[in-house]
Amino acid sequence: MIIASEKRKENIAEYLIYMWHIEDLIRANDLDIDKIRLNVISRYQNLTPEQVREMTDWYESLIDMMRREGVEKNGHLQINKNILSAMVALHQTLLNDPSFPDYTAEFYKALPYIVELRAKAGENKSGEIETCINALYGMLLMRLQGKEISKDTVAAIAQISHFIAVLARNFKLDEEDALFKHE
Repeated sequence: MIIASEKRKENIAEYLIYMWHIEDLIRANDLDIDKIRLNVISRYQNLTPEQVREMTDWYESLIDMMRREGVEKNGHLQINKNILSAMVALHQTLLNDPSFPDYTAEFYKALPYIVELRAKAGENKSGEIETCINALYGMLLMRLQGKEISKDTVAAIAQISHFIAVLARNFKLDEEDALFKHE
């Protein structure tokens, strides 16, 4: 909750990846708040009783949303889908605006990797931005599991990460009403 709040303010892509991880963490604990208290919340040192209560309430609300939205086993909460949709909308706006050539260039540098990942997705193809976020989340999971990562994968993720960082920076500027010059 505390980390999510900070990430939401600073980097929308990191926030979304974090929230996907939280969804999986909740699933790993069987959507059981007692297990989350034991396995997650108790690991935070130096929390005040108020912070513990706020964190517990946050996890309980996410569990409730996951149940109501039918994403107990897989999928993403609507709030996270909305963030992804907003990122996609900004991506399309930036690509179609000739005053953002640097953004377009970064996208085209990442595009071969995106196309390759989408080809490997089989029937589970997703859009370009979701493909990038999936790749970054997959890399996070591989690192957490201590899996070996090939040099080609590291290179692809580096390019995708750079592109998504540019999108996230533009997203923040847009939210601050500072991306498009007002004439």
